[in-house]
Amino acid sequence: MHKMSKQIPIEISARHIHISQSDWEVLFGDGSALRSAKDISQPNQFVTPERVTLRGHKDEIKNVAVVGPARDATQVELSKTDAARLGIPETPILVSGSLKDSGGGITIIGTRGEVRLSHGVMIAQRHVHASPQDATRLGIAHGDRISLRTEGTRPITFHDVAVRAREGIDSLAFHIDTDEANAAGLAMGDFAEIIK
Repeated sequence: MHKMSKQIPIEISARHIHISQSDWEVLFGDGSALRSAKDISQPNQFVTPERVTLRGHKDEIKNVAVVGPARDATQVELSKTDAARLGIPETPILVSGSLKDSGGGITIIGTRGEVRLSHGVMIAQRHVHASPQDATRLGIAHGDRISLRTEGTRPITFHDVAVRAREGIDSLAFHIDTDEANAAGLAMGDFAEIIK
């Protein structure tokens, strides 16, 4: 697919956690800090070399990535498939960072300890990251809900896509989870076109 003026590159977000400093120290030791193994597309964000295990009511998932830097509150982002596997099928779909109505029922296991979450578990709402300049060019604004269409062997239209357009966002991207990508036959580097 060729990039056009209304097209946005797709990034597929696998299960991961954002973590508070206090929870990090429970999991990996007092005085330890989040450090970068690899930068990711959004500015100042990175994946740590450490991994965690997520344990639910039914099963556990090992080797889950931790995204830094530390946040005010710990947040686990899953796909619907992950949530069902762990035994928490009622996990809500929320915009990342919106913890008010988030779910719980997960234990995070590190090398030094465990943290039990009574809230902070979600399926991330599909969303577009855009700088204010990109948003203006695309005719969208922070807080909008838009639709995007993909092409390829399994074309699909994604509705109710949240727009996150703020200063400090450098990388234009449409973020979907692994379930959504698999259903539409998408891979990193594909594009979706705005059909607002």
